[in-house]
Amino acid sequence: MTHKVEAIRWSNGVLELLDQRVLPHEEIWHSYTDAAAVAQAIRDMIVRGAPAIGITAAYGVVFAAANAFATAQVGWKQALVDAMNTLAQSRPTAVNLFWALARMQRLIDALPDEHSPESALLEEALAIHEEDYQANLKMGEAGAALIAAECASPIAIMTHCNTGSLATGGHGTALGVIRSLYKKGMLSHVCADETRPWMQGARLTAWELQQEGIPVVLNADAAAAHIMKQGAVKWVIVGADRITANGDAANKIGTYSLAVLARYHGVKFMVVAPSSTVDMSLSQGDEIHIEERTSHEVTHVGGVAMAPDNVEAYNPVFDVTPAALIDAIVTERGVVLNPNTQKMQEMMAG
Repeated sequence: MTHKVEAIRWSNGVLELLDQRVLPHEEIWHSYTDAAAVAQAIRDMIVRGAPAIGITAAYGVVFAAANAFATAQVGWKQALVDAMNTLAQSRPTAVNLFWALARMQRLIDALPDEHSPESALLEEALAIHEEDYQANLKMGEAGAALIAAECASPIAIMTHCNTGSLATGGHGTALGVIRSLYKKGMLSHVCADETRPWMQGARLTAWELQQEGIPVVLNADAAAAHIMKQGAVKWVIVGADRITANGDAANKIGTYSLAVLARYHGVKFMVVAPSSTVDMSLSQGDEIHIEERTSHEVTHVGGVAMAPDNVEAYNPVFDVTPAALIDAIVTERGVVLNPNTQKMQEMMAG
């Protein structure tokens, strides 16, 4: 796979992750050869974005299995349990993490006890990586085709957080649709929310789009309503970390606000995510566990205090957008318009 922007690389037995905490000012790659360090990289947000977290965890399983076999031989499967649990606990909301670990576990269960599992598990991790990239290409084309069918001239798109190659195996989910729209000549520019408190829109999305010459205008999160009122933005396109059976979608905090604003201003709202993000075991969004992180992320920016000492801060990482506010969910399996439980079941069955 060759992409202009990438966040995850496997080379000669080493996993390399682009440190997304220091972009755009520095491009630093970290190398990993053990599962505990991979789990810590996910926890520390060196790598972020639901699909990218799942891919990274799959590579972490390869390291864990190789180490387990080296130490326990025939008992390697039991020796692997703690490492799998550590990876699973690295981020609680992104369902792709658990999907990837479950897929690797199914292969582990099927492998013989007496042979090294490393090569088979590496093949599976590489397949997960490549399949995500191919799924993103399909989603990009499907989402762009839906928009192009109803728009006679290039339009502005608003997006939130980062959903591009940095957050996936390549091309991106919401940014994948944006990339495909740009190639079709149907994109005037992207309005990128800064995305407090980690500033993924400012640091990552603006940088990623600049790498490919896609016109992007950065805006404060609080400017979204004013921008929509001006009329150029026709669609908001976002990713998701978990989508429930009825079409409710958990995504980066601030997404729900955009959906409410979009509905008021007559702007359509699209969620783009691979089918591995769909969790049919949860009937609705209220059942999603919302991760909360340290208050320091809210009270400080770039390590500089922006609030009074000891002030209490609330820092939920995600919110849930109700299906009633979503015009389209796009996965590699197809497009669901005005999602509900029946339509989601039909899409997943197909």
